[in-house]
Amino acid sequence: MPFDGIVTKCIVNELNDLLAGGRVEKVFQPEADEVVLLVRSKSQNYRLVASANANYPRLHITASQKENPQTPPVFCMLMRKHLSGGKLLDISFHDYERVISINIESVNELGDLSVKRVVVEIMGKHSNIILLNSEDKIIDSVKHVDNDISSVREVMPARPYFLPPAQNKELPENIIPERIFEHPLVSEAKHIEGLLLNLIKGFSPYTCREICRAADVAPKTPVAALSHAQKANLISALKNYLARINNNGFEPCIIYQDKNFLKPLDFYCFVPEQPAIYKKYELLSSALDEFYSLRDTNERLTQKMGDIVKVIKNGIDRCEKKIALFNDKLREVSDREKLQLFGELITANIYCIPAGSETARVLNYYSENEEYVEIPLNEYKSAQENAQRYFKQYTKAKSTYLNATQQLKDTFLELEYLQSVQTMLENCSSRQEIDEIRQELTDQGYIRASARNSKKKQDKPSSPLDFTSSDGFQILVGKNNKQNDLLTLKLAAASDIWLHTRNIPGSHVIIRAERREVPDSTLLEAAILAAYHSSAKMSSNVPVDYTLVRNVKKPNGAKPGMVIYESFKTVNVTPGEEKVFEITQNKINLKIR
Repeated sequence: MPFDGIVTKCIVNELNDLLAGGRVEKVFQPEADEVVLLVRSKSQNYRLVASANANYPRLHITASQKENPQTPPVFCMLMRKHLSGGKLLDISFHDYERVISINIESVNELGDLSVKRVVVEIMGKHSNIILLNSEDKIIDSVKHVDNDISSVREVMPARPYFLPPAQNKELPENIIPERIFEHPLVSEAKHIEGLLLNLIKGFSPYTCREICRAADVAPKTPVAALSHAQKANLISALKNYLARINNNGFEPCIIYQDKNFLKPLDFYCFVPEQPAIYKKYELLSSALDEFYSLRDTNERLTQKMGDIVKVIKNGIDRCEKKIALFNDKLREVSDREKLQLFGELITANIYCIPAGSETARVLNYYSENEEYVEIPLNEYKSAQENAQRYFKQYTKAKSTYLNATQQLKDTFLELEYLQSVQTMLENCSSRQEIDEIRQELTDQGYIRASARNSKKKQDKPSSPLDFTSSDGFQILVGKNNKQNDLLTLKLAAASDIWLHTRNIPGSHVIIRAERREVPDSTLLEAAILAAYHSSAKMSSNVPVDYTLVRNVKKPNGAKPGMVIYESFKTVNVTPGEEKVFEITQNKINLKIR
């Protein structure tokens, strides 16, 4: 994430406007590397979170409240001792470095006012939260850095605090865009992105690429290969970018993977130059809070479904191995009819075959051409015993064929079921949906039921996805196989329309016809939703079958979500993000509000 110097300036300006002059009422430390200050400012309470997490270091106002440990950590107790009741004077940063200082005036042990400083260093794995006294000596820090870890800069109690080593770059306000191609670094830079990155403080690679995109120049273009027109475009784009930074013309946003707005890719204080799915926010804190909240939720969901993913993967691997094994057996007994033929031909010519023969050349009277065939014999057995031997081999091969064929059919059905569960799991967006899939796999015997889970209070079942077509028809989409059965076999009327991707794992989709004729536009929208909520959501020309619900049946003993249907038609659709977004516009907007 580009929490660079530009983002730092944006968040510092924002926090100053909101918190300067406020009072620190409480201090919490919900995580080992995270501190929360409860600040009362301008008749409102704000929760200022500072995190030194190596993956997600940050500072912003948050609306979420984490559970705090029963016994506060030592660093939390120190923060409370020195900061509780203090006045937050201001928040500042130095030279576009990702080092933010929170200056707080509080009463010391002698009853005098003194200014303490909380320094939040946002530097990846070197991130830290440091409490300083009025003389800039370290009282304590979330992470201790002794001489064994770093010989350049120690962060230990009672040591003087030093800023991280400064970068030899120019401040954005000191940059003259028209002269960047005259700078000595031009000869050292491999490409234009590298030149901007090595020249200007606070710029991240993302920022440099955005400037290049605004100038319509590839970021990796060698500086020497730039034309006069490209240089002019870069100078103009850089000038505009610097003007927005210097004038605080920030536009905080989150960039998302798709228009469901559930999987954030990045955040920044300016909207992206390239085409992207993004959502703008009034405050950068709101964007950061949403971004990290969604990231945390997605990670927790990923962890929660981890064991289920493993069970499904193991089941699919097992099915694929069984299919290969049964196919090998079928190949081995593919000549079973020849065994029966040999037995019958030997029986028909039993008196013509002398004892002790190794082969018998007999007429194949079953063949239209009536050619002769050579039949291998066991010389130590009589002709009748050889015939019986071939009949026994045929009986065994036939039994193997029938058993392997049935096992192969059952294994394909099991594989289809597991693949459908895998698709449903990939589309889960809440803990409840994951729990329902876990329960389904437990009921099917794939996951062992535990006493704890059996006593656990069951949540109210989740509801199917509910959409409204452009023609006003209700379209329901199942989220898991049990929901699919409920939709198709109980909730849907016989005259409703049922849709499903052909031979592709996915959701059951129902169009509520309510005795009306369903127009082609609604049918197409429902087919797009069916394709999108399947394992072929990234494909094109996906075949979707549709028929009346009365034509859909569930075989006895079939697994959840498994049905058979007849009298169907097929439509091919491409489930692109734009099409799905148009269909789900009302639902998405409701979620945002």
